[in-house]
Amino acid sequence: MLGIIGGSGLYQVEGIKVLEELEVKTPYGEPSDKYIYAEYKGKKVIFLPRHGKKHKFPPHLINYRANLWGFRKLGVNKILSISAVGGINPLLQPGDFVISDQFIDFTKVRPVTFYEGIYTIYDEADFKGDLVDEYMKNDRVVHIDVTEPFCPVMRKTLFNIMEEKKFRYHKQGTYAATEGPRLETAAEIKALQRLGADIVGMTLVPEIVLARELAMHFASINVVTNLAAGISKERLTSDEVIQMMHQKNEDIKQIVLSFVEKIPKEFNCLCSKVLEGAAI
Repeated sequence: MLGIIGGSGLYQVEGIKVLEELEVKTPYGEPSDKYIYAEYKGKKVIFLPRHGKKHKFPPHLINYRANLWGFRKLGVNKILSISAVGGINPLLQPGDFVISDQFIDFTKVRPVTFYEGIYTIYDEADFKGDLVDEYMKNDRVVHIDVTEPFCPVMRKTLFNIMEEKKFRYHKQGTYAATEGPRLETAAEIKALQRLGADIVGMTLVPEIVLARELAMHFASINVVTNLAAGISKERLTSDEVIQMMHQKNEDIKQIVLSFVEKIPKEFNCLCSKVLEGAAI
């Protein structure tokens, strides 16, 4: 099943039938909000507003582990993430879509793994009999491969949709994940640019890492809402981010509906095998 993480209201689209709002308990505390279980053209999908309704959680205080574990409990094995980002690469313009293929992690204080050895938290009632359960039950230390962190099948599906819709987009982009909630300094952006970052945001990590630790397929759509600090000639504000996301809202909804409809049944990738041989 597909899970979609993004802003509130993505599921309020003509053609999507909301079946139920689900409150899920996890060993890691409460997720950001209730999960919205919905159907579109006979396909089931589950939505979750990352920051909660009314944007109540700042990026560094989102309970990423609870969010991803809740998806797992509901049977989700694919995650489509939607985020607002700042543009670093000079080829990017506000309003562009970027389909990330790499990330650089500069977060600082967030729990970044489910597998904490003898300190691992779990609830056997949630177990499904897979490697996740085996590693947790035996307090294993796990080192997953993130050489290619994003699912190639999901990314290709997004490429096809972007071409079909004729939206301006970029097939590659390295996402620099910063801690927030403050925006970056001009010097930090200059350093990130030299390291090869194309976009900057505050939510991809540890979201993608945790999804991968659960052997989920993961892809990310990023909307460039503004140029990053020192690149933009104007003072950066949250207003411009909100305005651009509102402006792109209908495009995002079109992408989401097409993705739900066109995502393949069979995946010819290695995402689901990432845990094999990963434990010590």
